[in-house]
Amino acid sequence: MKITRILCRGLLIAIAVICSPPAAAAEPIRVVLELVPDIDNGRRSFEICARCHLPEAWGNDDGTYPQLAGQHVNVLMKQLLDIRSGRRANPAMQPFVQQRTIGGYQDLADVVAYISTLPMNPDHVKGPWPPDSSEYLEGRSLYSQHCAGCHGATGEGNNGLSYPRLQGQHYEYMARQARLVRDNLRQIKPSMAALLGALSAEDFDKVLNYVSYLPVPQADLAPSADWRNPDFQ
Repeated sequence: MKITRILCRGLLIAIAVICSPPAAAAEPIRVVLELVPDIDNGRRSFEICARCHLPEAWGNDDGTYPQLAGQHVNVLMKQLLDIRSGRRANPAMQPFVQQRTIGGYQDLADVVAYISTLPMNPDHVKGPWPPDSSEYLEGRSLYSQHCAGCHGATGEGNNGLSYPRLQGQHYEYMARQARLVRDNLRQIKPSMAALLGALSAEDFDKVLNYVSYLPVPQADLAPSADWRNPDFQ
């Protein structure tokens, strides 16, 4: 395993990249790359991404594509490199994150920095149980007990630790990804995988439903559902 660290906007981004070290190697290889992102170049690179993720990076209602706007740069970078290396299986996206398609580490740092600046869609798709239901309340209790310690009380995530922001993510996308983890079809942090595997089917659905209702902070991240990206008009 090679650990790549990229400095982006003054933040140290820790990225795990799968490679094939010699069998005798006792420690992972550590490579440090200090990169200052170029937002203009990131905007140009995002033209490739916008074909599926949409110009606003809001994804779509059925969760085929996630909401990327406003996500932490560390999280975005880690996912791009996991897909590029094959650690995360994503056949549809894999060709678009290769160096020959989008470029090297600098280009990746540029595009994730650009995506992180985009306002989020506050009108994302929610789960089936509204906030006045018993299922929602049970999901809130489960989230507080099992999830808030890493993802934050309001689902804000943690950029330094590469814990994703859950606010504003489409319910169907989260449900599909969580099922992949539960079924050992997607590799993530072992403690998270163990938690999803331990939840009953009912609790699994309830906690994801609660997460889907976590509001996006209106003031700075989601000014309006009517916003359209002026860079692509």
